[in-house]
Amino acid sequence: MSSLLKITDLHVSVDEKPILKGVSLEIRQGEIHALMGPNGSGKSTLAYTLVGHPKYEVTSGSIEIDGVPLNDLDPCERARLGMFLAFQYPVTIPGVKVADFLRHAVTNIRNPARKEGESLIPMRDFRKELKDRMEELGMDVEFARRYLNEGFSGGEKKRMEILQLAMLQPKFAILDETDSGLDSDAVRVVSEGLRKLAGPQMGVLIITHHERLLEYNVPQFTHVILAGRIVETGDASLAHELHNHGYAAVRQRHPAEAAEEQEHQKVAPKVAAIAK
Repeated sequence: MSSLLKITDLHVSVDEKPILKGVSLEIRQGEIHALMGPNGSGKSTLAYTLVGHPKYEVTSGSIEIDGVPLNDLDPCERARLGMFLAFQYPVTIPGVKVADFLRHAVTNIRNPARKEGESLIPMRDFRKELKDRMEELGMDVEFARRYLNEGFSGGEKKRMEILQLAMLQPKFAILDETDSGLDSDAVRVVSEGLRKLAGPQMGVLIITHHERLLEYNVPQFTHVILAGRIVETGDASLAHELHNHGYAAVRQRHPAEAAEEQEHQKVAPKVAAIAK
């Protein structure tokens, strides 16, 4: 039976300011969901809350994977249960090689009982798996010898996260505006990489303003968030409509949330700064 990520009536505050106001969503392995909405609507807040960012306070509601509550778990424990986030702003770690970073990450995900000082995944096995994954994604093996995100272009940082996704093989992958700031060629590379990895063992939530990432990864479900609430759910045609016509019609259909949107916009820059 496929795993289920279940979000129920989730309310989240940042610095005591309510951002999410009752989000409910279910994602199963093998499904692709898109989450779209205007700036400041709560998209990234949902992403960071799901993976356990400490500055996002869950005031009510629940997050579960296969019935296991996540609310009180730290990010490492959530990752071991199968959660993965591709950040909008990937961090740079000078002096740490991509391969070393991935070897430690893979070991800790696959062996949650491992204690400090215990052996990592055998180097020979890891190198073969890493090489196979990079060839599958069309990546130069020299990439693994570079320091993590140091001197990387925007496209290279996002490809690095796709490589992490390939190696960690999570149950649920959340991509927070992975297409942000990328040119068309970089979006295509990232989109194709995700398409190769998405399958029956991975549920995907693509958070985006645009339709470009969805051309290669067509969502079965598209959700629209406005002022901290999911106000509409449809299929890929809804994403196409939003891409072509924006959110004016959504605001007309949901006047109460549209009225709250201005207040949301006031706190959006502060919330974004916390995420960075």
